[in-house]
Amino acid sequence: MMAVVFAALTLALIVGWFSRPRIAIALAVICLLLAAKLFLFEIYSPETGFRMPWLQTGLTVPADGA
Repeated sequence: MMAVVFAALTLALIVGWFSRPRIAIALAVICLLLAAKLFLFEIYSPETGFRMPWLQTGLTVPADGA
């Protein structure tokens, strides 16, 4: 899905290069909407949604009780 987001952004840049600002802006907006959709899909995922495995936020108690 991220490839589709990058493809939309690439198309927006290419179309903007060829002096088609309305189409380029439309493609940029589509890119932003797709990115937001992908972000929300990842956040609300049933497997890893609202979890950040790279951050360990749980309280750990040392074994010796100190």
